[in-house]
Amino acid sequence: MSERDELGSQSAYWNAAAASGTKQFAHPLHLPWLEDVSRSATVLDYGCGYGRIMSDLAQQALNNLAGVDTSPKMIAQARQRHPTMQFTTLDTPPTLPMAAASVDVILLFAVLTCIPEDRAQRSLICELTRVLKPNGLLYVSDLLLQNDQRNQDRYAKSAERYGTYGVFKTDDGAVCRHHPSDWFTTLLAGLDPIATRHITVPTMNGHESEGIQLLTRKPTPNH
Repeated sequence: MSERDELGSQSAYWNAAAASGTKQFAHPLHLPWLEDVSRSATVLDYGCGYGRIMSDLAQQALNNLAGVDTSPKMIAQARQRHPTMQFTTLDTPPTLPMAAASVDVILLFAVLTCIPEDRAQRSLICELTRVLKPNGLLYVSDLLLQNDQRNQDRYAKSAERYGTYGVFKTDDGAVCRHHPSDWFTTLLAGLDPIATRHITVPTMNGHESEGIQLLTRKPTPNH
């Protein structure tokens, strides 16, 4: 695998993960943040995986849901588990098959941790902002830099190779990233912050980690 492939969508890794069914995703959905969202609002789950978050949203009577993912096998699993829901594989991520200003709410759960490069993260946020309606919400949940020795050792080991402190390769071959909290301020600078909460969450490999959730709003054109 080339360095470029390692830092891209890593679809081969996620296809294998979907086939094995061993990866569990546990970032919690904080429902009070969405209580004022219309039940008919257009909601997009970017990086939907097996469809866990979409299922949670459907239980809240939200009825205009769509999920996208770069992994065809993740999408296949999502369709199998939730046959009445709409799931699409992204062939050229982060480009979305949606018109500008067409989505009310976007959820981005544990996706940035799977996109190691600054440039790729910025491209994704730019595309999500494009499809968000003015006053639309972007809800991000992701992982912070950890303070334990195991993580600090692998950050240091991988910093020179990947050029960013916090990027590392897992034992099973994924290239992941943990972030300083101020990186999210920089990355989401074009959106208006609404709320932030800190969480403790199991990672997909079963380690307890510190995370962050941010709710932001796309400004109106005259903002």
